[in-house]
Amino acid sequence: MTAPTPPFRDPRLPFAKRVDDLMSRLTLDEKTAFLHQFAPAVERLGIAAFRTGQEALHGVAWMGPATVFPQAVGLGATWNEDLVRRVGEAVSREARAMRARDERVGLNVWSPTVNLLRHPLWGRNEEGYSEDPKLTSAIATAYTRGLRGDDPAYWRTAPVLKHWLAHNNETARDTSSSSVRPRVLHEYDLRAFRETVEAGAVAGVMPAYNLVNGRPNHLSPHLGRHLRTWTEEDLLVCSDAGAPSNLVDSEHYFDTHEEATAAALRAGVDSFTDHGTDSSKIVARVRGALAQGLLTEADVDAAVRRQLSVRFRLGEFDPEHDPYAKESHFDTPEHRALAREAAEQAVVLLKNDGVLPLAPGTRVAVVGLLADECKLDWYSGTLIHRSTPLEGLYERFGADRVSFAEGVDRVRLRTADGTFLHVLPSDDVPDGARGAEGALDPALLAGRTDLPPLTTDATGTELALIDWGEGVLTLRAPDGRYLSVAEDGYVRASADQPGGWVVQETFRLEPHENGHLLRHTGTGRPVQVAADGVKVAADDADAEVFGLTVAERGEDAVRRVASAADVVVVIAGNDPHINGRETEDRTTLRLPGQQERLLRAARAANPATVLALVSAYPYAVDAGTLPAVLWTAHGGQAAGTALARVLAGDVSPAGRLPQTWYADDSDLPDLLDYDVIGGRQTYLYFEGTPLFPFGHGLSYASFGYADLAAEVGDQTVSVSFTVTNTGEVAADEVAQFYVRAEAPSVPRPRRELLAHRRFTLAPGASTRVAFEVPLSALAFWDVAHGRWRLEPGPYALLVGASSEDVRLSTTLTLDGEPAAPRPVGERGLEAADFDEHSGTQIVDRTKTAGDAVTPAAGGTGELLYRSCDFGTGVTRTTLSVAGTGTVEMALDGGAWTPALSPSAPAAGPYDYTELDGAFTAGGVHDLRIRLRGSLRLAHVGFSG
Repeated sequence: MTAPTPPFRDPRLPFAKRVDDLMSRLTLDEKTAFLHQFAPAVERLGIAAFRTGQEALHGVAWMGPATVFPQAVGLGATWNEDLVRRVGEAVSREARAMRARDERVGLNVWSPTVNLLRHPLWGRNEEGYSEDPKLTSAIATAYTRGLRGDDPAYWRTAPVLKHWLAHNNETARDTSSSSVRPRVLHEYDLRAFRETVEAGAVAGVMPAYNLVNGRPNHLSPHLGRHLRTWTEEDLLVCSDAGAPSNLVDSEHYFDTHEEATAAALRAGVDSFTDHGTDSSKIVARVRGALAQGLLTEADVDAAVRRQLSVRFRLGEFDPEHDPYAKESHFDTPEHRALAREAAEQAVVLLKNDGVLPLAPGTRVAVVGLLADECKLDWYSGTLIHRSTPLEGLYERFGADRVSFAEGVDRVRLRTADGTFLHVLPSDDVPDGARGAEGALDPALLAGRTDLPPLTTDATGTELALIDWGEGVLTLRAPDGRYLSVAEDGYVRASADQPGGWVVQETFRLEPHENGHLLRHTGTGRPVQVAADGVKVAADDADAEVFGLTVAERGEDAVRRVASAADVVVVIAGNDPHINGRETEDRTTLRLPGQQERLLRAARAANPATVLALVSAYPYAVDAGTLPAVLWTAHGGQAAGTALARVLAGDVSPAGRLPQTWYADDSDLPDLLDYDVIGGRQTYLYFEGTPLFPFGHGLSYASFGYADLAAEVGDQTVSVSFTVTNTGEVAADEVAQFYVRAEAPSVPRPRRELLAHRRFTLAPGASTRVAFEVPLSALAFWDVAHGRWRLEPGPYALLVGASSEDVRLSTTLTLDGEPAAPRPVGERGLEAADFDEHSGTQIVDRTKTAGDAVTPAAGGTGELLYRSCDFGTGVTRTTLSVAGTGTVEMALDGGAWTPALSPSAPAAGPYDYTELDGAFTAGGVHDLRIRLRGSLRLAHVGFSG
């Protein structure tokens, strides 16, 4: 007789019942093994192995050839949810199609990144969508909906949002703590995650490497307190790679890995990404935690249940019912057209004095280090198709009308004995792009050793030297290959592009004696010339001292072609693997010096010079001397064609800046200052004059705005207005709706995006644009009472083409909830619920939950709490503190009370004691508290 079908195999049953049945059949050891990223098969039940995690930020990454779309920040610049949804759909279709032929391709995709682009020097700026939480959530929601698919039960892929929470720095990223006050937490950092999760197409999140308020994100109490309350779906929380071990190894938050693993699991981490494919260490740690009583089987069950919920939704157990099981769309004409459309829509015209679009027949000089490049980043797939700006302009204007100068310095490196570095020919060696074969972990890809190392001879090889800033160089051979160092230490011309987790294609020229040491940055070792070839030396004593012979300066080549052209297009920007990437923040907004020199040379030779920035982040450039400036992120496989079509006027640009472009480094806050309110950061609070504001972007058309109408309903506010294309070409416009509280009781944004819409209008055509948003979108987090509050009073409703280009406005007075004083006489004060602060940081009250406040760097800090109601009167205060130092208090602008301090040093930062002292107050007052030393203040109580 045929054995009965177990309930977990019955597609007629709800997923939850099927998960229950499967859970009942798994042993504790089998469930424990599921907690690692690479969950093994359970052959006795016919359950296949499963891997969490497939990078898919702007195309399927790491697994070989795939359609490559613009970087995420470029998708954010489109301000187009419909487009981004279609991109997500294409990416998920290709993931399914690729998995059909390669089981290494996963369906639990780790994207999108919804970290807010708070600071433009963040090395991973390219991965986010915007500095604004509303725009970020809108674009992220669109992408996840495309990734998920539209079947009511089964998901095409299962998206995981990165990186929870308040993560904007690579500098000390696994040990630094983001001090996030409650208003910033709720109004800024949580908001992008919340609105995306609530939209219903998110399968989980990934915690970030950093700490928030002194506690590692992999122990975040907000996973349970907030994240899992936003949806009824089971959310899978996947750790970032190596982060579980960091809890002990680098953060020293726990003494043992068993404690750390147990704490992360109890906090809500369900899948541990650690030690690559080797699950033995994580399994051993979980078993040890169970044996020590740090975990229960119920803790393991909760995590495994969430993983299985995702696997059922992906159709793993129902291949005959999975509507996506036979997906075959891969590199289709539709996907190629979509890649070009996305690249075109991502182009932002920042300035135009009339030189653009280029007239037919224009003689164009294309110059710059990125002019003939189609750069990829760490989270890109391998290109199937490739288009550079130079190729795009050749195709559009004809090779006879386009001249080119890359602008590299052409050099030879002379040894001490008078010979020169020489690249041996390698014509018989097959080409191969890095990562073309696919890899579960591309960080483990080795450099090529099938090519001959460099040697020396009497004439040498002329190399193209590019200075990417900060003294970091690449050297390229005439055949286009970059000098690189493989694991055997030899220097070869072997790389198609700089890349890899540790970039092996960058060097520094360090002055030494009468020449230079050529230091390889990946190993930190200098280059030497040995009998068997050129390689890195063991130490400086064996290093070769090189002389630099310059055959041609890049500026000279640029001047030559620029002077003979009608218009010069300078293509400048960054290589996504160098000086601003994962693990490395930028140090400045300025262009690298070599590129600034090329721009100046072009401008001096030809005033009709257009700057096209192709970059993963904003720059501070001198736009005043240029007739036109454009920006686009690295635009994927169709980047060059798209840029050329915009320059030629085949497409009117309509991208909009997703973040503020600051004019100077001095406008920036400290990289680790996460207080966007107190630090007056992003367009929401910045009070200076930006180079280009949030939402900015020009067009080849012009648009008129008219007939603003506004209305307040029971729970919503609505606006409508008419937009007319008053130009001579069809074009897209992006209408933007902002709000500003006119008489706020607390600092509020200068203006805040509520809604936007991108649409196309023919010349002379008009459309009526209407937005309706909930009144709750105008609320703020009231720290006095720990909840959202809509404040009554006047609100300016602003409509226009950017955050600063406001075309129409009106003011409405809204009813709301009046402010009420803090009932401190009854409930006391949580220290972190301050209104203003200086010289303090928020830290963890315990290792599992709660916040405390301490002076930064053991100095002096002050806290201000407004409108504290002491009722009929109090006579004493009780302060919950840990550490050493003093506390003083004052009412309004009055005198400070005598300092209180612990009588004996605390045993540790979490060993709290209560300080009791006299304090007399009645009625409503502002309260100031001053902290000195390393004291942690958690709570202030009042009595008497």
